Amino acid sequence: MDIAHLQRPSAEMLHAEELAKLQSMDADKPKPDGWALSPQAVVSFVLGNGELGIKPKFVGSRRFVERCIVALATSRGLMLIGEPGTAKSYLSELLAAAVSGDSTLTIQGSAGTTEDDIKYSWNYALLMSEGPTIESLVPAPIYRGMHEGKIVRFEEITRCPLEIQDTLLSMMSDRVMLVPEFEGEARTLYARSGFNVIATANTRDRGVNEMSAALKRRFNFETVHPIGSIKTEKELVTRETNELLERANIPLRLEDDLTDVLVTTFHELRRGQTLGGKSLEQVSTVMSTAEAVSVAYASAMHAHYFGEEKVGADHIVENLVGSALKENPDDLKRLRHYFNHIARGRSRGAWTEFFEAGQKVDELRDSDD
Repeated sequence: MDIAHLQRPSAEMLHAEELAKLQSMDADKPKPDGWALSPQAVVSFVLGNGELGIKPKFVGSRRFVERCIVALATSRGLMLIGEPGTAKSYLSELLAAAVSGDSTLTIQGSAGTTEDDIKYSWNYALLMSEGPTIESLVPAPIYRGMHEGKIVRFEEITRCPLEIQDTLLSMMSDRVMLVPEFEGEARTLYARSGFNVIATANTRDRGVNEMSAALKRRFNFETVHPIGSIKTEKELVTRETNELLERANIPLRLEDDLTDVLVTTFHELRRGQTLGGKSLEQVSTVMSTAEAVSVAYASAMHAHYFGEEKVGADHIVENLVGSALKENPDDLKRLRHYFNHIARGRSRGAWTEFFEAGQKVDELRDSDD
């Protein structure tokens, strides 16, 4: 498939060549039944392998990624928890692509998610004319994952009501799904080798729909932490932004010192502390690495489509305002304080330009209002 004009190709489409290369070199390595790649090759796909020409896609420790992979090889699922924007969903996509060659069996958790969205529903025209048959059944991700022996991704599971979450209990413990409308062998669907579930939940939703103790026992929990190293975060933001701009055929790139300003700002506001140890009041919104990439990408697009020769600090500030100021008006005060007391005192690189652009924050908000 030509992915050039797709807004968001799946991981297995974007990295098809790497997956094929790993699979061709992986024949002699032990792998769980039903897996496309061995656990060692999955690690190489996720974290990169310079010797094999596989680029890194996720920032995390090897031990952490190994634990995630081992969990998927057991009879328990994998639960990824952490702050919003820490790449939980991206990691689950990469793991599903490497293990199953398919990351599209996804359930998006929400207050409106139903049992039909998880297990199966019916083509009611066929159901009325032919009765309950395989042809009239419309498989949902869990049904397909069990039938095909693939990983199913359940995004933001704690946003679903408790009774909907617990739909997973029998499938996760017995690896069996009953279809009571059928008769005979078709009534019982047994999971094929390779089936498992990766669920994600962000810590800001904790307490909204707490998981039952029974369902928790069916998962291994792993916490995805924000990137601690500002150098690593800067490299990631640069790499991800450049890839997005390249796919969008936009020739502009953020200069290194401007990327440094952007990443440092996000890093400090997220931690509530400057690199020098000075305390800051954290903004209430999520200042994640994913948001930093979004701001950098939007800033370059802004400059390109409105005829600017390069991305400037004013583009960063304008898009930062949209990222940081979502619902809490007090965040405007915190951002203004950051410009006047932190950015103002830094004269190196693009900080002076960033401070000057930051003086227009109130003007930007007033014009929007």
